[in-house]
Amino acid sequence: MHMRVEAPAKLNLSLRIPGKREDGFHEVETLMVRLPGLADDLTIEAAGSFGLEVEGGRVEAGPDNLVTRAVRAFEDRTGTDCRYRVRLEKRIPAGAGLGGGSSDAAAMLKALNELEETALLDGELRELGAGLGSDVPFFLGSGPCLCRGRGEIIEPAETPPLEVLLLKPAFGVSTAEAYRRWASSKPLAGVRYEPQEVAGLSLVNDLERPVYEKYRFLAEVKCWLREQIEVRAALMSGSGAAVFAVLHEAGMAEGLARRARRELDPGMWWWAGRAAGSGE
Repeated sequence: MHMRVEAPAKLNLSLRIPGKREDGFHEVETLMVRLPGLADDLTIEAAGSFGLEVEGGRVEAGPDNLVTRAVRAFEDRTGTDCRYRVRLEKRIPAGAGLGGGSSDAAAMLKALNELEETALLDGELRELGAGLGSDVPFFLGSGPCLCRGRGEIIEPAETPPLEVLLLKPAFGVSTAEAYRRWASSKPLAGVRYEPQEVAGLSLVNDLERPVYEKYRFLAEVKCWLREQIEVRAALMSGSGAAVFAVLHEAGMAEGLARRARRELDPGMWWWAGRAAGSGE
Protein backbone atom coordinates (compact mmCIF):
# COMPACT_ATOMS: atom_id res chain seq x y z
CA MET A 1 0.00 0.00 0.00
CA HIS A 2 1.44 3.33 -1.06
CA MET A 3 0.01 6.85 -1.19
CA ARG A 4 1.54 10.22 -1.97
CA VAL A 5 -0.29 13.42 -1.05
CA GLU A 6 0.52 17.13 -1.26
CA ALA A 7 0.00 19.62 1.54
CA PRO A 8 -0.20 23.14 0.06
CA ALA A 9 0.75 26.38 1.79
CA LYS A 10 -1.73 29.17 2.45
CA LEU A 11 -1.82 32.95 2.56
CA ASN A 12 -3.89 35.10 4.86
CA LEU A 13 -5.23 37.84 2.59
CA SER A 14 -6.81 39.38 5.66
CA LEU A 15 -6.59 38.63 9.38
CA ARG A 16 -8.66 40.52 11.92
CA ILE A 17 -8.73 39.91 15.67
CA PRO A 18 -12.00 41.23 17.15
CA GLY A 19 -10.86 40.32 20.69
CA LYS A 20 -10.07 37.59 23.16
CA ARG A 21 -12.57 34.84 23.92
CA GLU A 22 -13.72 33.60 27.31
CA ASP A 23 -11.84 30.32 26.72
CA GLY A 24 -8.56 32.26 26.51
CA PHE A 25 -8.14 31.97 22.75
CA HIS A 26 -8.39 34.87 20.32
CA GLU A 27 -11.38 35.38 18.06
CA VAL A 28 -10.24 35.62 14.45
CA GLU A 29 -11.74 36.57 11.10
CA THR A 30 -9.40 35.58 8.31
CA LEU A 31 -9.62 35.16 4.55
CA MET A 32 -7.31 32.37 3.42
CA VAL A 33 -6.30 31.05 0.02
CA ARG A 34 -4.07 28.15 -1.05
CA LEU A 35 -0.71 28.25 -2.80
CA PRO A 36 -0.92 25.03 -4.82
CA GLY A 37 2.56 25.51 -6.28
CA LEU A 38 4.19 25.56 -2.83
CA ALA A 39 3.50 22.32 -0.98
CA ASP A 40 4.99 19.71 1.32
CA ASP A 41 4.91 16.07 0.16
CA LEU A 42 3.81 13.13 2.28
CA THR A 43 4.59 9.58 1.17
CA ILE A 44 2.66 6.97 3.15
CA GLU A 45 3.45 3.24 3.10
CA ALA A 46 2.12 0.29 5.10
CA ALA A 47 4.50 -0.81 7.86
CA GLY A 48 4.65 -2.81 11.08
CA SER A 49 4.14 0.32 13.18
CA PHE A 50 3.81 4.08 12.74
CA GLY A 51 6.96 6.02 12.01
CA LEU A 52 7.70 9.50 10.66
CA GLU A 53 10.82 10.81 8.97
CA VAL A 54 11.24 14.41 7.89
CA GLU A 55 13.43 15.67 5.06
CA GLY A 56 14.22 19.35 4.59
CA GLY A 57 13.35 22.31 6.73
CA ARG A 58 13.91 22.76 10.45
CA VAL A 59 11.15 20.46 11.65
CA GLU A 60 11.56 17.61 14.11
CA ALA A 61 9.92 14.20 13.62
CA GLY A 62 9.07 13.75 17.30
CA PRO A 63 5.72 13.32 19.06
CA ASP A 64 4.90 17.05 18.77
CA ASN A 65 5.03 17.02 14.97
CA LEU A 66 1.54 17.73 13.69
CA VAL A 67 1.61 14.69 11.41
CA THR A 68 2.20 12.43 14.41
CA ARG A 69 -0.42 14.27 16.45
CA ALA A 70 -2.90 13.87 13.58
CA VAL A 71 -2.27 10.11 13.48
CA ARG A 72 -2.74 9.77 17.24
CA ALA A 73 -5.92 11.86 17.20
CA PHE A 74 -7.29 9.76 14.34
CA GLU A 75 -6.48 6.53 16.20
CA ASP A 76 -8.21 7.79 19.35
CA ARG A 77 -11.30 8.85 17.42
CA THR A 78 -11.68 5.72 15.27
CA GLY A 79 -10.11 2.99 17.40
CA THR A 80 -7.76 2.03 14.56
CA ASP A 81 -4.07 1.17 14.76
CA CYS A 82 -2.42 3.20 11.99
CA ARG A 83 0.67 1.28 10.98
CA TYR A 84 2.33 3.40 8.34
CA ARG A 85 5.76 4.73 7.55
CA VAL A 86 5.41 8.39 6.59
CA ARG A 87 8.09 10.42 4.83
CA LEU A 88 7.44 14.13 5.03
CA GLU A 89 9.37 16.26 2.56
CA LYS A 90 9.26 19.87 3.74
CA ARG A 91 9.18 22.63 1.14
CA ILE A 92 7.08 25.15 3.09
CA PRO A 93 9.41 27.01 5.47
CA ALA A 94 8.64 26.72 9.18
CA GLY A 95 7.77 29.79 11.24
CA ALA A 96 6.60 31.59 8.12
CA GLY A 97 2.85 32.01 8.67
CA LEU A 98 2.17 29.80 5.64
CA GLY A 99 0.45 26.95 7.49
CA GLY A 100 2.89 24.17 6.64
CA GLY A 101 2.36 22.11 9.78
CA SER A 102 -1.40 22.53 9.71
CA SER A 103 -1.54 21.53 6.06
CA ASP A 104 0.56 18.44 6.79
CA ALA A 105 -1.85 17.44 9.55
CA ALA A 106 -4.90 17.93 7.32
CA ALA A 107 -3.34 15.91 4.50
CA MET A 108 -2.56 13.10 6.93
CA LEU A 109 -6.11 13.03 8.33
CA LYS A 110 -7.63 12.85 4.84
CA ALA A 111 -5.19 10.12 3.79
CA LEU A 112 -5.93 8.01 6.87
CA ASN A 113 -9.67 8.36 6.37
CA GLU A 114 -9.21 6.87 2.90
CA LEU A 115 -6.61 4.24 3.77
CA GLU A 116 -8.44 2.96 6.83
CA GLU A 117 -11.85 3.20 5.09
CA THR A 118 -13.32 4.82 8.19
CA ALA A 119 -15.61 7.15 6.20
CA LEU A 120 -15.49 10.01 8.71
CA LEU A 121 -17.72 12.85 7.53
CA ASP A 122 -16.29 16.26 6.66
CA GLY A 123 -17.61 17.71 9.90
CA GLU A 124 -15.97 14.96 11.93
CA LEU A 125 -12.63 15.54 10.22
CA ARG A 126 -12.92 19.29 10.86
CA GLU A 127 -13.62 18.62 14.53
CA LEU A 128 -10.51 16.43 14.72
CA GLY A 129 -8.50 19.08 12.87
CA ALA A 130 -9.66 21.91 15.11
CA GLY A 131 -8.18 20.08 18.07
CA LEU A 132 -4.79 20.10 16.36
CA GLY A 133 -4.61 23.73 15.24
CA SER A 134 -6.78 26.65 14.15
CA ASP A 135 -5.69 26.44 10.47
CA VAL A 136 -6.22 22.68 10.06
CA PRO A 137 -9.98 22.85 9.30
CA PHE A 138 -9.27 25.25 6.41
CA PHE A 139 -6.92 22.73 4.77
CA LEU A 140 -9.53 19.98 5.11
CA GLY A 141 -11.79 21.87 2.71
CA SER A 142 -11.13 23.32 -0.73
CA GLY A 143 -11.01 26.79 -2.22
CA PRO A 144 -10.71 30.19 -0.57
CA CYS A 145 -12.50 30.46 2.78
CA LEU A 146 -13.46 33.01 5.38
CA CYS A 147 -12.63 31.42 8.73
CA ARG A 148 -14.00 32.69 12.03
CA GLY A 149 -14.05 31.71 15.69
CA ARG A 150 -10.79 29.88 16.35
CA GLY A 151 -10.71 29.02 12.63
CA GLU A 152 -13.27 26.22 12.80
CA ILE A 153 -16.22 28.23 11.43
CA ILE A 154 -15.63 28.13 7.68
CA GLU A 155 -17.49 29.76 4.80
CA PRO A 156 -16.53 29.56 1.11
CA ALA A 157 -15.31 32.89 -0.26
CA GLU A 158 -14.96 34.43 -3.70
CA THR A 159 -11.47 35.60 -4.58
CA PRO A 160 -9.67 36.15 -7.88
CA PRO A 161 -6.34 34.41 -8.60
CA LEU A 162 -3.41 36.60 -7.57
CA GLU A 163 0.21 36.58 -8.68
CA VAL A 164 2.36 36.80 -5.57
CA LEU A 165 5.96 36.93 -4.42
CA LEU A 166 6.85 35.63 -0.94
CA LEU A 167 9.93 36.78 0.97
CA LYS A 168 11.15 35.31 4.26
CA PRO A 169 14.36 35.91 6.23
CA ALA A 170 16.19 33.06 7.95
CA PHE A 171 14.39 33.50 11.28
CA GLY A 172 10.85 32.38 12.08
CA VAL A 173 8.10 33.81 14.28
CA SER A 174 6.23 32.05 17.08
CA THR A 175 2.48 32.20 16.44
CA ALA A 176 1.70 31.85 20.15
CA GLU A 177 3.96 34.78 21.01
CA ALA A 178 2.46 36.98 18.29
CA TYR A 179 -1.03 36.48 19.70
CA ARG A 180 0.22 36.92 23.26
CA ARG A 181 1.73 40.32 22.39
CA TRP A 182 -1.26 41.50 20.33
CA ALA A 183 -3.25 43.37 22.99
CA SER A 184 -0.31 45.36 24.38
CA SER A 185 1.50 46.06 21.10
CA LYS A 186 1.92 49.50 19.57
CA PRO A 187 2.35 50.57 15.94
CA LEU A 188 5.77 51.56 14.65
CA ALA A 189 6.22 55.08 13.37
CA GLY A 190 6.37 55.24 9.59
CA VAL A 191 4.75 51.83 9.02
CA ARG A 192 1.36 51.74 7.31
CA TYR A 193 -1.08 49.19 8.72
CA GLU A 194 -4.27 50.32 7.00
CA PRO A 195 -6.19 47.98 4.64
CA GLN A 196 -4.96 47.84 1.03
CA GLU A 197 -7.60 47.42 -1.66
CA VAL A 198 -6.75 44.96 -4.43
CA ALA A 199 -9.18 43.38 -6.90
CA GLY A 200 -12.15 43.96 -4.62
CA LEU A 201 -10.31 42.56 -1.58
CA SER A 202 -9.24 44.41 1.55
CA LEU A 203 -5.78 43.21 2.60
CA VAL A 204 -4.98 43.77 6.30
CA ASN A 205 -3.32 41.86 9.14
CA ASP A 206 -3.84 42.70 12.82
CA LEU A 207 -0.81 40.60 13.79
CA GLU A 208 1.57 42.90 11.95
CA ARG A 209 1.62 45.30 14.90
CA PRO A 210 2.90 42.85 17.56
CA VAL A 211 5.24 41.06 15.15
CA TYR A 212 6.77 44.20 13.66
CA GLU A 213 7.29 45.62 17.16
CA LYS A 214 9.69 42.75 17.90
CA TYR A 215 10.94 41.97 14.37
CA ARG A 216 11.44 45.38 12.78
CA PHE A 217 13.13 43.92 9.74
CA LEU A 218 9.78 42.44 8.64
CA ALA A 219 8.27 45.91 8.74
CA GLU A 220 11.16 47.11 6.57
CA VAL A 221 10.45 44.33 4.06
CA LYS A 222 6.79 45.31 3.81
CA CYS A 223 7.60 49.02 3.46
CA TRP A 224 10.22 48.30 0.81
CA LEU A 225 7.82 46.13 -1.19
CA ARG A 226 5.11 48.78 -1.14
CA GLU A 227 7.53 51.22 -2.78
CA GLN A 228 8.33 48.93 -5.75
CA ILE A 229 6.61 49.55 -9.10
CA GLU A 230 5.82 45.83 -9.58
CA VAL A 231 3.75 45.68 -6.39
CA ARG A 232 0.03 46.29 -5.97
CA ALA A 233 0.00 45.56 -2.23
CA ALA A 234 2.22 43.94 0.43
CA LEU A 235 1.29 42.21 3.66
CA MET A 236 2.59 39.78 6.24
CA SER A 237 0.91 36.35 6.07
CA GLY A 238 -0.51 35.05 9.35
CA SER A 239 1.95 35.55 12.19
CA GLY A 240 4.93 35.81 9.80
CA ALA A 241 7.80 35.70 9.09
CA ALA A 242 6.77 35.56 5.41
CA VAL A 243 5.78 38.83 3.78
CA PHE A 244 4.06 38.67 0.41
CA ALA A 245 3.54 41.08 -2.43
CA VAL A 246 0.63 41.02 -4.87
CA LEU A 247 2.15 41.73 -8.27
CA HIS A 248 0.81 43.43 -11.37
CA GLU A 249 2.15 40.60 -13.55
CA ALA A 250 3.70 37.18 -12.94
CA GLY A 251 6.82 37.91 -14.99
CA MET A 252 7.89 40.62 -12.54
CA ALA A 253 8.63 38.27 -9.64
CA GLU A 254 12.17 37.08 -10.34
CA GLY A 255 13.66 40.53 -10.90
CA LEU A 256 11.92 41.86 -7.80
CA ALA A 257 13.21 38.93 -5.71
CA ARG A 258 16.79 39.47 -6.91
CA ARG A 259 16.53 43.16 -6.03
CA ALA A 260 15.12 42.33 -2.58
CA ARG A 261 18.04 40.02 -1.86
CA ARG A 262 20.51 42.62 -3.07
CA GLU A 263 19.01 45.53 -1.11
CA LEU A 264 17.52 43.83 1.96
CA ASP A 265 19.00 40.41 2.75
CA PRO A 266 21.19 38.27 0.47
CA GLY A 267 20.03 35.10 2.24
CA MET A 268 16.32 35.80 1.88
CA TRP A 269 14.15 32.81 0.89
CA TRP A 270 11.70 33.61 -1.88
CA TRP A 271 8.95 31.93 -3.85
CA ALA A 272 6.73 33.22 -6.64
CA GLY A 273 3.50 31.79 -8.02
CA ARG A 274 -0.25 32.04 -8.02
CA ALA A 275 -2.58 32.21 -5.05
CA ALA A 276 -5.52 30.09 -6.16
CA GLY A 277 -8.82 31.87 -6.65
CA SER A 278 -12.36 30.58 -6.47
CA GLY A 279 -12.96 27.53 -8.64
CA GLU A 280 -9.26 26.71 -9.07
